[in-house]
Amino acid sequence: MAVREFDRFAESYGRYNLIQRKVAKRLVDWIDESELGHVIDLGAGSGEVLANLRRRGLSFKSFTAADLSENMLRLHPGGEKLHKLIVDFNDCHSLCKLQEIEYDTLLSSSALQWSHTPEKTFGALAALGHVAYFSIFTSGTFRTLLQTAGLESPIHDRDRIRNALKRFYRIDREERVEYRLQFDSALEIFRYIKRSGVSGGDARLDYRKMKTLIREYPHDFLEFEVLFYRLIPKTMGAEA
Repeated sequence: MAVREFDRFAESYGRYNLIQRKVAKRLVDWIDESELGHVIDLGAGSGEVLANLRRRGLSFKSFTAADLSENMLRLHPGGEKLHKLIVDFNDCHSLCKLQEIEYDTLLSSSALQWSHTPEKTFGALAALGHVAYFSIFTSGTFRTLLQTAGLESPIHDRDRIRNALKRFYRIDREERVEYRLQFDSALEIFRYIKRSGVSGGDARLDYRKMKTLIREYPHDFLEFEVLFYRLIPKTMGAEA
């Protein structure tokens, strides 16, 4: 996923990230306040995770919002105990710099599906924090649309995500959730995909194929599949 997609539509993202909001709320509802301490939110975007921590009245010692998109971080709230970092979780040097800072809790909602190589990314992330809470979209997202278009998903399937996590974490809690988002027309579906910044990079359709897909797509909804995790790094001495 190229960061330019989120940069380009950063201002409209907040109006179109309906599922991401639900996902962030569900993930934060899992969190035990006693674990928070120094927190980093990887792929923080415009601040859905922070907003839900505040909704629950959860306190922390510090909160670092990390994202590759500078435009998205501009939209993220600032303030006392809040820090912002430009971080690319597909770049090992960028992640290694994070290891110089001590965190208690690693959070990431609706971002890690864009890891190019989950095994490398999760291996680096396991060195951050004592506990991790992740929500990750899978290739089950937009399932029918991709099948209709004859396209491969730009993100990973749930088996690869889970197997990659198990190499570096003990899975303490896990849940798979499916969502559907209804639309008035196929045209509205594709407008949503474009404006939400999740058009899938190289999987984007040319104008002719888009018109055909709008005509042939059989549903008035989009499908989403999300994996939720509470994880303990094996580097912390947890049993495998």
